[in-house]
Amino acid sequence: MKKPLTFIATGFVLLTACAEHYEPVRFEVQGDEIVVVGTIDHTTLSAFDEVTRQNPQIKTLVLQYIEGSVDDDSNVLFSRVVREKGFDTRVPSDGMVASGGTDLFLAGNRRVLEPGACVGVHSWGGRNNVATEIPADDPEHGIYLDYYEDISVGDAFYWYTLDAAPTDGMHWMTAAEADQYDLTTNRAPRLGAPAICDER
Repeated sequence: MKKPLTFIATGFVLLTACAEHYEPVRFEVQGDEIVVVGTIDHTTLSAFDEVTRQNPQIKTLVLQYIEGSVDDDSNVLFSRVVREKGFDTRVPSDGMVASGGTDLFLAGNRRVLEPGACVGVHSWGGRNNVATEIPADDPEHGIYLDYYEDISVGDAFYWYTLDAAPTDGMHWMTAAEADQYDLTTNRAPRLGAPAICDER
């Protein structure tokens, strides 16, 4: 796989069977931004609190390579804190967010996708449930529906992600889809083609 900048790619979809092989999120201050790479887990929020305590003037997260999360609760908690602290989020032209990384991107007050950025979505599964197989009014959907409501993202986006790709797959969004679901705070540029995203 191609490596974006100096960051090691470990795969797009985190399955329970290989969850122990992920690289936890790490933060690196670069000028007036914080570059983020890795997989969101239970350690992410404390690491974020530490880097923001040391750099309170910085309010932009550059999501270089966020392949997802291994813990939905930790992912939503961390993303909520990003929103509460007033951060902007940006995916650079050689960057990628997928699954829980896309949810993190949506936490930004100002959200920017540079031309060529890759944004992946898919259905979730776990805890003996597959999202597409449980009723729409089941409380299991609530963690994400409540989160999206709180960050002013329409619930249509949530239902779209469930149908876009199965749990063990990934759908790479087009600029038109990003605009349809208001992923950015202005119209999205041309996003990376699926073939480009798959190589990262």
